[in-house]
Amino acid sequence: MATLVQAIRLALHVGEERHGVTDVFGQDVGPPLGGVFTQTQGLKTAWNTPLDERGIVGTAIGLALAGQRPVAEIQFCDYAFNVVDLLKLAGGISWSSAGDWNCPMVLMTPVGSGIRGSIYHSHSFDAQATRIPGWKIVMPSNPLDAYGLMLSAIVDPNPVMFLAPKALLRAKAASGERIPGEPDDDRALSKLIDAPLGDRSRWRPEWPDVKDAFVPIGKARTCRPGRDVTVVTYGRMVPVALDAAEQVAREGVEAEVVDLRSLSPYDWDAIKASVKKTGRVLFLNEDTEVTNFGEHLLRRTVEELFYELQAPPRLVAGAHVPGVGLADALERASVPQADGVAAALRELARAEA
Repeated sequence: MATLVQAIRLALHVGEERHGVTDVFGQDVGPPLGGVFTQTQGLKTAWNTPLDERGIVGTAIGLALAGQRPVAEIQFCDYAFNVVDLLKLAGGISWSSAGDWNCPMVLMTPVGSGIRGSIYHSHSFDAQATRIPGWKIVMPSNPLDAYGLMLSAIVDPNPVMFLAPKALLRAKAASGERIPGEPDDDRALSKLIDAPLGDRSRWRPEWPDVKDAFVPIGKARTCRPGRDVTVVTYGRMVPVALDAAEQVAREGVEAEVVDLRSLSPYDWDAIKASVKKTGRVLFLNEDTEVTNFGEHLLRRTVEELFYELQAPPRLVAGAHVPGVGLADALERASVPQADGVAAALRELARAEA
C-alpha cells in the first residue's frame, strides 16, 4: 500500500490530470530531486524556485488570482513564519472582495518533529496557521486521508494549507486501507512512481489509474471507539494517541480517539458527541503549549459542554521552548510521547469535576 508521501504524489498527479492543477513549485520541487521528501517526483507541472519563501507564496497568490490553480511548497514549515503577512493577504482576498475574487491555491509544508531535525527543522505550524482567517487547514495522519484531503484542497476555490507530518511521510496505513486503484503489490507501486537512485534524466513515472476519493474538509474521523475518555488529536499525534489508548486499555480504561483531520474548519459536532459520551477529554498535539490550538478547543469545551464534563479537560502539548533539540532525549522531552499521554489518560480517568 502507498506511504503517506506516495499518496500525496498520487493526489498531485490526479490534480494535474483531472482537477486543473497548473503549477507545482518550491525549493527542489522539480527535477531532479522531486522534493526533499520525494513528494513531487515525476509530476509534469513541477518546477524549482529560488530559496525564497516570500517569492514562493507571492507567486502562488498571483497565479491564483490570474485564474491558475497552483500548489506551492515551503520546504519546511520552520520557514513559513516569515510569510505570515502574505498568508493573511491570501486568506482575506475572498472576504475583502465580497466574494468577487477567489484565491484557489494550496500551500503544502512538512511540519513537526520526529526525524531528529533539531532546532531549524522540527517546528509545528498548526497553532500559527489557525490564527490566519480565510484559510482552510488540513493535516492527515494516514495515506488515504492524505490523498483525499489533498484532492479536496486542490478543488477548493480558496486557499488551503496542507500540513504534512514529516515523521509519518514513510508510514503506511495501519488499517490496510488502499487508495482506490493503487496496485495490490507495494513493490509494484514503488517501481511505477518512485524515481531510482542515481541518474534520473531518462526516468518517467508510470502512473496507476487511481480513482478520486475526496475526504471532506472539516470532517473528523473516530479511529478508536471508547467509553471512558476522549482524545482529540491530529497528524503525528494520532498514532501516539492510539498507542497510549492501547496501554490504558490493558488497565480497563477505554479511550476514544478522534482524528480531526481538519483544523479549520474543525468538526465541532464530532468533538461534542464524543465528549457527551465519555464526559472526559484530553486535547493532544505537538505544538508548543502556550497559545496552542488545543487551548481554543479546551476553552470552547468548557464554555459549551461544562455540564457534560465529569472531570476538568486537559491539554498535552509540546514544551514551550524555542526549538526541539537534536539529541533523542531532548526531542522526546520536547514533544508528547505515548507513555506520557497514557499517564495523562490514567489521571483523567480517575479525576472528578
